[in-house]
This record gives sequence, C-alpha cells and structure tokens, in this order.
Amino acid sequence: MTRSLLFYTHALASGGAERVFARIASGFAARGDRVTFVVDFAAQDTLPFLSQAVTLRILPKGHAAATIALAKMIGADKPHASLSAISVSNLKHAAAAVLAGRRRRAILTYHGFFESEPERLSRIGYYLTPLLTRTAGATVAVSRSLHADLIKRFLAPPDRLRMIYNPGAPDPFPVAVDAAGLAARAPVVVALGRLVADKDFLTLLRAFAQLQCADARLAILGEGPDRDRLESEARALGINARLSMPGFRGDIGGALGGARCLAISSRRESFSLACVEALAYGLPVAATDCGGPAEILDAAEFGGIAPVGDPAALARAIDACLAAPGDPAPRQKRAAEFSLDRALDRYDALIESVISHGAPGP
Repeated sequence: MTRSLLFYTHALASGGAERVFARIASGFAARGDRVTFVVDFAAQDTLPFLSQAVTLRILPKGHAAATIALAKMIGADKPHASLSAISVSNLKHAAAAVLAGRRRRAILTYHGFFESEPERLSRIGYYLTPLLTRTAGATVAVSRSLHADLIKRFLAPPDRLRMIYNPGAPDPFPVAVDAAGLAARAPVVVALGRLVADKDFLTLLRAFAQLQCADARLAILGEGPDRDRLESEARALGINARLSMPGFRGDIGGALGGARCLAISSRRESFSLACVEALAYGLPVAATDCGGPAEILDAAEFGGIAPVGDPAALARAIDACLAAPGDPAPRQKRAAEFSLDRALDRYDALIESVISHGAPGP
C-alpha cells in the first residue's frame, strides 16, 4: 500500500532538526510513500536534503493563518499520518489536526530542550506537553535525556511518549579511517554549531587555552550572535592566532576529515548530530555531560566526558583525544548504528501503529 505522509516544520532552515526531518521525509519517499513537506516560509539551508520526490508546500504568513491552512490541507488530503518537528510546529500541528478531525493520525516530535527553543509559542508548546501528548496519536523524543526531561519537567505521560534516535550518520558513509593516519594528523580540534550561549564556546576557548598540546589549533564552524564576544575572548586569552572561525559550512566532511578530534562544549544537547558525524569520520570526541552526547559516547574508546562549564576538565578530555586518538574503527561502527534506515524502520513501526489505532480511516 502506498501511504500518504505529511511532514510539517517551520522551514528548511539551518538547524539539525530541520535537516533530520528533511532526511526522514526523503527516506520515506524513496521507500515508495507519497510525501508532502509543509513549511511556514521558504528557506534554502537544508533544502538540498529534501528529495525532489517530495512535494514542498508553503503555508500563508501568520501563525493563525498557517494553522488554519494546515488544518484544511490535512482535512482535504487525509494523509495516513502527519508528523511535525520543533515545539512551535508541534503546537500548530496538534491544533490543525484537531480542527481537521485527524488528531489520532498526528505524530509530534521534540528535538530540543525547553531552553533551546526561546520563541514564545515554542515555550507554550512545552508547557502544554501533557495536553498535546494526550491529544496526538504519538509523541517522539530524540534521546533518552530529552524523553526523561519531557516526563519529569513537563509531565508527559510515559505511555504516550516514544524515544527514537535521529539519523545522524552521513550518507554516503565516510571511508574507513586508518589509526596511524589519524594519529599523524596535525593536532586540529574542530567544533560545530551556532555561535550562541547554549553551545558555550566561551568554555571551549578557555579550555583550549589550557591545553598541554601547545601547537594545537581550533576551528569553530558556525555563525551566530556571539561571534564578537568569542573573538574578544580569544584575544584576551592569547589564542586568536591558533583559532579560526570561518562561519557556517554546509559540508563539514572536509573539516572532520582533516581533524584529530571534535570538541562539544554545550550546556545542553538533546542529541548531537555533530557527535555522530565525528564518530563516522573516526574521530574521538571530547564532550560535556550535556545530554545526548553522553548517550552516543557510551564507551571510553569513543572519547571523553567532562562536566558542563568546566574548562579544566574539558581541556583534559581534549588533550587525551589529541595525545592518543586511538582506533577509528569502533567509532565508525558506533556511528553506523545511527543510520537513516534504522531511524526509518523505527518511525515506520510508529506510523503503522498510529494508522492502526487512529480514526477515522484515510
């Protein structure tokens, strides 16, 4: 049976959740489903991840107008299941599904912690989590940390909540990395992410200034409002000559392919695509204990974990990765566990469950 699936999020913007959702939608289209991807406004950042086999539709401007238009679309098209990502989109999707009489065919997916989604409607969406999770057919959290947070802080009913890891492994998957070749690389540390407070790159800069490896270099790939503050801090620490901040890069393979390790200094990460991508390139990862990364780095050979906001501990973890980067093979094997096919299988089972229990029929 060819199913009709509708995916909805705010835009194909530069965030990890947007990329994940585009990949999942494209994956179902490749498997033969008829897929529509709905957004509030046009954006180009993650458009390359959306297959041409997926129909892209844009809603009218304004939250109310968009919600009503989405409800009409769901009511007219009657998709077998509709899925949304990010709290503000979950809120509007749940309302639209109720208006369309299709609430039991709706699947909500949470991709970030409350603090990472500051928009007012997103915050309202989190506060209404107990209601939304009971209204929709199913709700997904993308890590055990986020799953537990939604239950503890926002009283999501555990029996209505599922955990499905993101498809973080790159496609195509990187070639096998040689241990000797990795150890012979220049001591380059790479960090990925928007230049915002949640990523806590200030702690990373202070950790980098304390490294025992005096010839190490740091590259932070990303853009955001904290750039001036970070550049000022680098000058104050005397590390600006060994720091590069080239801005956002859509293709990070070149950077990871030339680095010796990845550093994650975040205050909170619900999952961490960067962590999986680094493992896929065979790199050890030095990360803070901020949620998702600790779940991914569940063996000592994958890297090291430091307390959040502790530059000295993070410096020790980075130094250990630089001094002995180790065997890339187990890391690449671990990264392969976060494949698109594995995620699609989990979502497929959930969609079939929603279809079998949802009403009315298509």
